[in-house]
Amino acid sequence: MTTVAVLGAGTMGSGIATVTARAGHRTVLHDVDEANMERGLDNVRGFLARGAELGKLTDEQARAAADRVEGTTSLRDLARADVVIEAIYEDLAAKQALFAELDGVVGDRTLFHTNTSTLSVTAIAAGSRHPERVVGTHYCNPAPLMKLVEVADGRYTGGWAHEATRGFLEGLGKTTVVTKDRPGFIVNRFLIPWENRCIDALESGLGSKESIDTAVTGALGHPMGPFRLLDVVGLDIHQQVATRLYEQLRDPRFFPPPMVARMVAAGDLGRKTGRGFYTYDDNRLFGA
Repeated sequence: MTTVAVLGAGTMGSGIATVTARAGHRTVLHDVDEANMERGLDNVRGFLARGAELGKLTDEQARAAADRVEGTTSLRDLARADVVIEAIYEDLAAKQALFAELDGVVGDRTLFHTNTSTLSVTAIAAGSRHPERVVGTHYCNPAPLMKLVEVADGRYTGGWAHEATRGFLEGLGKTTVVTKDRPGFIVNRFLIPWENRCIDALESGLGSKESIDTAVTGALGHPMGPFRLLDVVGLDIHQQVATRLYEQLRDPRFFPPPMVARMVAAGDLGRKTGRGFYTYDDNRLFGA
């Protein structure tokens, strides 16, 4: 059984941990804050339980997957990891420091994956003594439901690491697309400006959130409207990603509209806080 360490127990980290546990891997979810780590574990268990309620997993499958996940606040507990997936906040220095510390914990052939979509994989890999093992793997959100993962090599990523990474992801049931190490990769280069324009349309009164969501799902064939999707991703995450991309690209299409800042200030972050563009009695995601 492969041991996978997921670093960062937020929305993305807990979602990725759900994926790896469901695929049969022993999964260790790490966060520096114990409360965040426990909340992340609760998210994993809640998602799996919801999947069983919806009949997408049997009760036995859900329990087995949940049993494969454990939490820790100590990097030393990751010593046996075969794959490390970093999903902490988008801060280059923090990611570099984390990989540098992990060099002294895990084996030299442990794969290092970074879930960044706005920072340079090459720059993150520079924090490790072994940049050849660092690969960008951007899971689309919500990770347990979306099949696509973008794979981006850094300047010194080894061919063996690239191939091992794609094999690992395909074993998770994911579809991989290879992209260049550029800000936003493919998905967020398209998605962030589009979401910003949808928010602008709402704020200008072009339509209600319900009508815009219905138009996008009904006419464009998207599985989820922009405001439902933003509530899943989190308005705070959208703000961070959009701002990072604007800082690097200086393209005004990436700058988050004023409504985003107001919602973040009010704590209306989406499903995880029970209120965003919509309100939620149950903040669990939709089930496996």
